[in-house]
Amino acid sequence: MRMSLAALLVAAPILAAAGTVGLSSARTEADIAAHAAKVQETARTALPPALDPVTLATLPPPVQAYFRFTFPQPPRPFRTVTLAQEGEFRRPRSEGFAPTTAEQTIAVGTPALLFAATTPILPGVWARAYDAFADGRMEMKARILSTVTVVDERENDALNRMSLRRWLLESPLYPMALLPGGPVRWESVDATRARAVVSSGGLEATLVATFRPDGSLERFDAEADGDLDTPYHGSGEHVTRTDYRLVDGMMIPMGFEIARAAKGERHPFWRGRVTSIAFAP
Repeated sequence: MRMSLAALLVAAPILAAAGTVGLSSARTEADIAAHAAKVQETARTALPPALDPVTLATLPPPVQAYFRFTFPQPPRPFRTVTLAQEGEFRRPRSEGFAPTTAEQTIAVGTPALLFAATTPILPGVWARAYDAFADGRMEMKARILSTVTVVDERENDALNRMSLRRWLLESPLYPMALLPGGPVRWESVDATRARAVVSSGGLEATLVATFRPDGSLERFDAEADGDLDTPYHGSGEHVTRTDYRLVDGMMIPMGFEIARAAKGERHPFWRGRVTSIAFAP
């Protein structure tokens, strides 16, 4: 009896903690699912622009070459894309990388997205984090064991603009979003670069695209330094895209490296590859 009672006294707090983590995990996943549903609802309000040869001829030459490379056949009118990724992630204000998996749900014709990731911290301890952006407003959370909140950011002008840039930075994964007539316009820079400007809800964000000789988009870069002291990475200021594959008639980059950038230096924080991707009308 004494051994049973002692075992019960030891097990009770462990079971209680496990129950708390299980309940909190379910709530976190319900929040993520609700944000994904909001992105899909938003996506239904805007069809991506069609590929118009006359309008394409007015774009900067490297952008024309990019669309020729990306669309070997006319793109279908997809409204959403869902994808999974795996790779290595570096938490803000840290040096080491940890294996990470992520899922995204993204609206193609209008800026809205959900990014959710899971990163191990210690054996048996993980962080679950997500960024959500829809209707011009963002929300960002990170929870240890899906329970203890360590990042809780709500919309403001700067964060909303950061999320708008995040949608633009990810857009080579859904290149119909970059066609003229949608939320993105293009400005000439030089023979290999062009500036992409996305506008939505009174906000604007820009990135400069650099294109390879074959027409593929090699990288996007912000034109201003990032604040490396924030408790979150946000969109980052740089992305490199590699390993283009034909998916649903489009050339989609499967490899990526996303980095913070300031004072002429890049600090990668998320690198890996797309493991699955699906488009839906």
